[in-house]
Amino acid sequence: MLKQTALLVVGSAVSGIEKTAAATAGPFALDAAPVQAPAKQGLAELPGARLFYWDTGGSGPAVVFLHPATGSALMWVYQQPVFAKAGYRVIGYSRRGYYGSDPALKDDPGIASEDLHHLVGYLGVDRFHAVSSAAGGSVAADYALSHGERLSSLVITSNSAGVSSGEIARLGASLLPRGFDQMPPEFRELGSSYRVADPDGVRRWLDLEHKALVGGELVRQKPANAITAEKLSTLNMPALLMTGDADLYTPPSLLRLVAAQIPNSEVVIVPETGHAIYWERPDVFNRTILDFIGKHSK
Repeated sequence: MLKQTALLVVGSAVSGIEKTAAATAGPFALDAAPVQAPAKQGLAELPGARLFYWDTGGSGPAVVFLHPATGSALMWVYQQPVFAKAGYRVIGYSRRGYYGSDPALKDDPGIASEDLHHLVGYLGVDRFHAVSSAAGGSVAADYALSHGERLSSLVITSNSAGVSSGEIARLGASLLPRGFDQMPPEFRELGSSYRVADPDGVRRWLDLEHKALVGGELVRQKPANAITAEKLSTLNMPALLMTGDADLYTPPSLLRLVAAQIPNSEVVIVPETGHAIYWERPDVFNRTILDFIGKHSK
């Protein structure tokens, strides 16, 4: 069973409140994936591509999960039943080039945030909470800039909100040495404390990571917006930003710079955790986000 944790307010961020997740212990071994809530699976026929999705349905507020570049719709096994039990309509999907979806073509990869817009329209979702991890956070931020009126809240974890130019982008790029992308994915994505504490969990994560890409090659989709710090300041939906204190891509200091650009944003730092909070510490990830979106659900 997962241990529940509390959140302690430890100070104020430049924009909004900063919290740290106060775990009762460090990383620990997780049980195998819990039983999933019943969900419809299908291929959404969208302009330019078919996307694989699952959808628990129901009349509750919708939560759409946006996966990392090392994942797919399959990665949310520790979130799907928890959010469904909390009364939400839970939706996960694979972007172009990922498990179950059509490939992303090099000469025409499409715009990921527009695919998301077409998908929620296909599923009859008017407003939703966007919950993202890593590369999914860039898509979520891009969507928020283009279609912010459709978001009840925005949750970006382990990502610099897709900022692609300016000081934030420069600092982010400076963190990663040459050849970093060729290093093993478990080194890049999973914190060292977690890798020691749960080698079986590492193997389960790697199994899903190996299934993620169609054809094994990453083709990045285009954003609709050139995301800058200045554009983030125009966002007006409730926003939660979260990272692990051992995240190699998005350390807490970098996340705070991003949060300072987003009005009324909240920041949560998770101790002893790397880039994959949703997998390494799903107890903290789930409770933090459920508390946050619960304040902004209609």
